Amino acid sequence: MVEEELAPGTPMPDLDVTDVMRIIPHRFPMLMLDGVTGLRAFERAVGIKNVTINEPFFGGHFPGDPIMPGVLTIEAMAQTAAVLVIASMGKGVEGSPVYFMSVDRARFRRPIRPGHQLRLEVQLLRSRLGVYRFEGRATIDGELATEAQFGAKLVAG
Repeated sequence: MVEEELAPGTPMPDLDVTDVMRIIPHRFPMLMLDGVTGLRAFERAVGIKNVTINEPFFGGHFPGDPIMPGVLTIEAMAQTAAVLVIASMGKGVEGSPVYFMSVDRARFRRPIRPGHQLRLEVQLLRSRLGVYRFEGRATIDGELATEAQFGAKLVAG
């Protein structure tokens, strides 16, 4: 990845799941990304989540009618945002956690089921003193499934 902080809007290479695990500390069962594409430093990114019946939450949500919990869709958007910020800042902060501070205007438009591929589009709205505000959208085949605004703070060591 990058050695030092990038200028806003600088295009970055696509990331696979191995790259994602180097950048953020999340691991199974809480890692919600299979890759990230469309990265532009400090501006936007698109996370990819392949939803499978093997997800641990499907056993209880809901038996006979598996639906991905909406809060986990927002978590996947937040992980995409964390990858965006950390990848933009460079190797010095890789592995640092990014903590939720707020979730606003969350809307759940359609159920997400096994077999769906989520496209998690996040855009940085503003940042100040390590606190970031994002807008996120999760789509399935171009159809809106979930949207929200959320705030997060980078906790770099």
